[in-house]
Amino acid sequence: MSKTITIFGFHAIQAQLDAAPEGFVKVLVLDNRNDKRVGQITTQLRQLDIQTEKSNKQQLDKLTKNQTHQGIAAEILLPTLPNQDELIAHVSKLDHAALILILDSIQDPRNLGACLRSANAAGVDCVVINKDGSAPINALVHKTSAGALNQFKIFQVTNLARTIKALQQQDIWVVGLDGSTNTSIYQIDLTTSTALIMGAEGKGLRKLTKQSCDQLALIPMQGNIESLNVSVATGISLFEASRQRLV
Repeated sequence: MSKTITIFGFHAIQAQLDAAPEGFVKVLVLDNRNDKRVGQITTQLRQLDIQTEKSNKQQLDKLTKNQTHQGIAAEILLPTLPNQDELIAHVSKLDHAALILILDSIQDPRNLGACLRSANAAGVDCVVINKDGSAPINALVHKTSAGALNQFKIFQVTNLARTIKALQQQDIWVVGLDGSTNTSIYQIDLTTSTALIMGAEGKGLRKLTKQSCDQLALIPMQGNIESLNVSVATGISLFEASRQRLV
């Protein structure tokens, strides 16, 4: 059974409207807000026969846990994420060199959302997350991803090492980002079918994940900072792959 989450703010509501309007359960609108922006979005909702209700500020504040909601919030359905078998079926049907992002135990929902946003911008084919150890897909992930959550397939797997092996059997070259290697991400050919793996905040790739990779790479840095935020590192790595493919 699909679960529901609450999203809020005009950008999040509009992103859901544009990508998956069938996912709306209901929309709550602040009872004393009647400006043009509210009018435009409620008109779209009515045209799609999406239920809207008036709500007071106290109700919206409670529903959104006192976050900035701009006078609008919605309950939406989150479909069950497809699994490893569906991932392999999806990859096998691609007619171009695949670019896959694998996130190994990203626990901060803001980082997860930011990684998804970068993945969408860089043109990845799909994202893989592990079921145990990863942040759940929630309202904060939805908001931070800026609508990217609805733009591509996200697969959830129970055994990341097994999934890596299955991808390798599909001729996907698996590159893990890890600071212990001497190989720069800029030295690797990322134009062939590639899966980039990013590790958890602070801990990096888990041991078995690292051992399963075909190759490890680092992002060279010149300052005195030892590591980058995982969402920043994800953006750099994905856009390097995108750059190489556009040359």
